[in-house]
Amino acid sequence: MEKTKVLIVDDSAFMRKLIHDFLSDHPELEVIGTARNGEDAIKKIKDLKPDVVTMDVEMPVLNGIEALKMIMEASPVPVIMLSSTTKEGAENTLLAIQNGAVDFIAKPSGSISLDLYKVKDELIQKVLSARKANIARLVNSKVNQIISVPKLTHYSKIELENQTFITSQKWEKSSKKIICIGTSTGGPRALQHVLTKLPKEVEAPLFIVQHMPPGFTKSLASRLDSLSQIKVKEAEDGELAKKGVAYIAPGGYHLKVKQVGTSLAIQLDQTQARNGHRPSVDVLFESLSDLSGFAKIAVIMTGMGTDGAQGLRQLKYKGTVKAIAESESTSIVYGMPKAAIATKLVDEVTEVENIAEKILKYV
Repeated sequence: MEKTKVLIVDDSAFMRKLIHDFLSDHPELEVIGTARNGEDAIKKIKDLKPDVVTMDVEMPVLNGIEALKMIMEASPVPVIMLSSTTKEGAENTLLAIQNGAVDFIAKPSGSISLDLYKVKDELIQKVLSARKANIARLVNSKVNQIISVPKLTHYSKIELENQTFITSQKWEKSSKKIICIGTSTGGPRALQHVLTKLPKEVEAPLFIVQHMPPGFTKSLASRLDSLSQIKVKEAEDGELAKKGVAYIAPGGYHLKVKQVGTSLAIQLDQTQARNGHRPSVDVLFESLSDLSGFAKIAVIMTGMGTDGAQGLRQLKYKGTVKAIAESESTSIVYGMPKAAIATKLVDEVTEVENIAEKILKYV
């Protein structure tokens, strides 16, 4: 098997050595070089042509974000950012994702993380996954319009109707609605595409699981709120859900929803991670499947793994649900949508730019 070639960019010699040792331990990874700052990285990317780059956000001479912008313009390559969990670090990380980074790793304890071993497995997994990332979708939007040709996937209505999980309940536009969204790698950009196109008066609450560690989801919610007509916030335990508000599960907590009289109340907990995730899309979807009197619109977008597929089965089995999956052509990583589509329970497969329109069709 051909190894994934990795370039490590960090201003700390200690961190470069630590990351080098971690990645070199894996038989499918080969570290082909290191760089001390963004300027050095740009030169080495051109010379060494790595498959994936890991890059610190905070560096002298040319920081990670500025370097990333130049890399994505001149020599596009999947980049994973290493970031601190401070508020500034979280905001810079989101800025990096906006500028083309595939994903990020949160350093456990600041810029020099002696305990980086805690995220070793996550780092290896994300580097392996990054090689498969849809690089055409990571460069700027003008380039996307030129080189990304949508591949529409068509599904037989007969095939869908033959699945035993599909309920026979008729979709009623007049019934109360819930919108639920699950996403992971590439999710912040995908969420921006969707949430910014929803009108302020959308007649349903939105519950969102974006795979992120503690300390990052609040910054994500704030950024999306500033760009959207609807209100976007980090979910709080015990609050009552309102129409036209998007609630993002806090990093490190599962998001569940329960009925309290005629209202919906948010419940956060730190029960066991599901398939390595907390928050988990499966946990959210399963929680919503227990709610009666609501029609649900479930959306699964870009991300690695299969989170959301099992939860979708529960939703479909127990209630009236329309399921939408992001197409392969616009997914940064086509893992979660692919797993959802494989259940044969998805009603619509579409590019991320069209998902808001599909949601509104059912609301």
